[in-house]
Amino acid sequence: MESIWVAESNIRKRQSLSGDIKTDAVVIGAGMAGILTSYYLKQAGVNTVVLEAKRIGSGQTQNTTAKITSQHGLIYDRLIQVFGRQMAYHYARANEGAIGEYERLIQQKGIDCGFTKCSAYLYSRAQELPLKREAEAARSLGIPASFETDSELPFPVSGAVRFEGQARFHPLKFLAALAEEVTVYEETKVLKVEGQQVETDRGNVTAEHVIFASHFPFLNIPGYYFARMYQERSYVLALEGVPLPEGMYLGVDREELSFRAQGDCLLMGGGSHRTGKNQAGGGYEMLRKKAEEYYSGYRERFYWSAQDCMTLDGVPYVGQFSKRKPRWYVATGFGKWGMTGSMASAHLLTSLITGKDCPQGDIFSPQRQFTMKAAGELLSHSIYTAKGLAKHLLPGKTKDFVPNCPHMGCRLEWNPEEETYDCPCHGSRFDQRGQLIDGPAQTDCKKK
Repeated sequence: MESIWVAESNIRKRQSLSGDIKTDAVVIGAGMAGILTSYYLKQAGVNTVVLEAKRIGSGQTQNTTAKITSQHGLIYDRLIQVFGRQMAYHYARANEGAIGEYERLIQQKGIDCGFTKCSAYLYSRAQELPLKREAEAARSLGIPASFETDSELPFPVSGAVRFEGQARFHPLKFLAALAEEVTVYEETKVLKVEGQQVETDRGNVTAEHVIFASHFPFLNIPGYYFARMYQERSYVLALEGVPLPEGMYLGVDREELSFRAQGDCLLMGGGSHRTGKNQAGGGYEMLRKKAEEYYSGYRERFYWSAQDCMTLDGVPYVGQFSKRKPRWYVATGFGKWGMTGSMASAHLLTSLITGKDCPQGDIFSPQRQFTMKAAGELLSHSIYTAKGLAKHLLPGKTKDFVPNCPHMGCRLEWNPEEETYDCPCHGSRFDQRGQLIDGPAQTDCKKK
């Protein structure tokens, strides 16, 4: 169950850290956000190293659908209403700029990663008005957007919002090339951070600036990101022998699907749910039934799942980790838009660290104003957490380990889809023996 990106790439192995070192900046996490941030800091003259617990790109970057787009669902109309036009404009500019910067870098360095410009569409089978409002909101912020009624999809739609000038690529081929220009220590697990010292299982790194780019921050205090985010899983099939669209498509109706071409495959995704809330399974089965309905006779080449950090108001947290830690920084909560989010955060963090003006920092700031939507999401998230914590008092169902997440003690739930134990509170995942797969937990489950 590996992604098409893993099957079609080979990233050179790096050495582990071997003792204590000092540097200007240290980045925790060698995914897209970590590698890009390290690259731009180096370009700005900041000596930077990256620490990775496993391999470069082995986290969530390898499971993306790799859409480079400023079209992030029905977001711009909401951003204008909630944060005001100026902050909504900053969000739009940051993400539009990310698309252009990927194109510039890829062309400048001659990176062979299948970068393809195309349009991105939000579609609905049932409603037009929200799409029309979104198209108008995006246009008002300077994004080339239009409302359409035609599509390349194998079913009729009521309408679609088209964003021009978007792109798709092979993320691991891009990452492999860019990682050659930065210093990465693989298989070097960060254990804790105190002040400007990062302790790992291979030695300590002392740095003036510490950047957390490890998907979900593993430190609970300060920052309290565990209370401000949750994680979602979704599923992808790579299909051969089916018509390939030129554009990229994402449904806005409940339980709708996404579509994009990659080589001779169609990537069809969907089935999103909160991590740890999939006791019945069925994500892949649903996609396969849809594939048979739309593309009879298809061939399935790959299938995999993705995990995304969701913030309470739908906007990433990028900037100062906490007011109490002025030289700690974070990039997290990209939702389902990690490619543009990674590039935008790399530029923002580089500006903050090098003292340059960055007006776009207001919309992404982890210390931004708490909205009504965020308050509602916080309540819902707190209920899930309370239930998970209460369940840990019940007898466990496993033979070999205590089925409580070592992150904060929530009771793990069995995921039959992928045969893992998942935490419904914050999204940590473990295999059948209790060994850690995904954080924010840092350790395996306790043995009985």
